[in-house]
Amino acid sequence: MGSASREALAQARSALGSGLDTNVGGELLQAARRIAESPALAAALGDASAPAQAKSQLVERLFSGLSAGARSVLTAAVQARWSNVAEFVSGVEELGIRAEGAANAALSDELLAVVDVIDRNHELQLSLGSKLAEPAGKLALVQRLFQGKTSASALAVLSHLVASPRGRRLDATLRQAARLAADEAGSELATVTVAAPLTAEQQQRLARALERSAGRPVRITTVVDPALVGGIRVQIADDVIDGSVRARLADLRQQLAA
Repeated sequence: MGSASREALAQARSALGSGLDTNVGGELLQAARRIAESPALAAALGDASAPAQAKSQLVERLFSGLSAGARSVLTAAVQARWSNVAEFVSGVEELGIRAEGAANAALSDELLAVVDVIDRNHELQLSLGSKLAEPAGKLALVQRLFQGKTSASALAVLSHLVASPRGRRLDATLRQAARLAADEAGSELATVTVAAPLTAEQQQRLARALERSAGRPVRITTVVDPALVGGIRVQIADDVIDGSVRARLADLRQQLAA
């Protein structure tokens, strides 16, 4: 995301204050999908050169069905200056996910649990990852599978990401949504990849070390990948610490080939 978009997102996030209704997140995700499906609307609302007042009036006219809280957040987003239209659309989506995370402290864990279910079911992966299948069919599938088994907020985020893929992998977008939800709840989300499962004591030591580094609570998700051979790989947001044997072997091969 460009620097202008980062500033725009920070500005719009200030509208996500306390007191918003719990339905604001879902409404913002619906708005993000509607905007993404209409290039003309996305261009009109995300155009940095367009007058902010005109864009605010467009929000009031086209999104009058949203709650006052959702319209206030969307208005803050359109009044900001984004680097480009695509990042504006992504920004509205992120605001929706963050609003859901603010309303549900367990959202990040629920989304990661959904990812785990999908990762463990090869047929489900193929069905949701197929570029030939219609989004409506995928949406019906996940709603049938997860309705009543996860919270309304988790289902709202999942449904949005399935219905509005925009060329992205579902597992990656779900993990990113989990990171955003954790951040909104005041914690970091770390993905730890190891060659063999960690013991409870190892997990506790790692959590303490990561919390000291991050300066706030860290929630760890462990992925077991025997291909690492040994060592550990830690990812927090965009930062990656790769101390795996596989990474060291790759570095060695590059040095030998130089």
